[in-house]
Amino acid sequence: MDDIFKALSDPQRRHVLDLLREKDGQTLSELELAFPSLTRFGVMKHLKVLEEASLVATRKEGRFKYHYLNPVPLQTIADRWISSFAAPWAQGMSQLKWELEKGYAMTAKPKHVYTTIIRTTPAALWDALTNPERTPLYYYGSKVNNGGAKGAHFNYHAPDGSGEWITGKVLEMDAPRRLVTSFQGSWSPDMAGDAASRVTFEIEQQGEFCKLTLVHDEFDSETATYHAVGGGWPGILSGLKTLLETGKPLGYNPMAA
Repeated sequence: MDDIFKALSDPQRRHVLDLLREKDGQTLSELELAFPSLTRFGVMKHLKVLEEASLVATRKEGRFKYHYLNPVPLQTIADRWISSFAAPWAQGMSQLKWELEKGYAMTAKPKHVYTTIIRTTPAALWDALTNPERTPLYYYGSKVNNGGAKGAHFNYHAPDGSGEWITGKVLEMDAPRRLVTSFQGSWSPDMAGDAASRVTFEIEQQGEFCKLTLVHDEFDSETATYHAVGGGWPGILSGLKTLLETGKPLGYNPMAA
């Protein structure tokens, strides 16, 4: 947590996060343009600090490296210090502030990329992602039916049993390292016309920790699903981290409003 506060203490690094909030998935060359007084090496140093604090996630595609805002550590801080009563209001007001100040300018190829470091084993993390008895403890009360094999259909059911929140198909399953599924959200009528997107979970063991990378991509555009999951994934990953590290679920539902 000290790394997070150190990273946020510098106004230029905060500006990098603002730039990625305005347009996610930028290359080093694109970010350089916003800092005419800094050398390329100077911008790289700031990005390294942000990456080490997990506030920026990166993905390499071909010869380009793209940088994405990763709000999961900030969500974890909010989960720790914001009360269950205040949390939904704080989330809503923060999102409203960004919408009013910054608008919806996003990358031409919409994509969400998140990373989090969890003190756990790959087997325990995989179990938490795929076990229907575990997902309700961090996935907003929703129980997964994952099909158990590549090509199988899967879904997440609403906690009250009223229907399916998410449906899709298992595209890849390499336990306990990689899980890829299609994703069709239906918890909001706004998503009815959205095409299926794709979700990838990648688990990498790092000593006594696991690095979990989540990539949600293959959106046709900045759809209703794209905007909805951008507010949901940080809470899910924060809840997953809390569950695996403490054995207890978060004390509130971040989706409640």
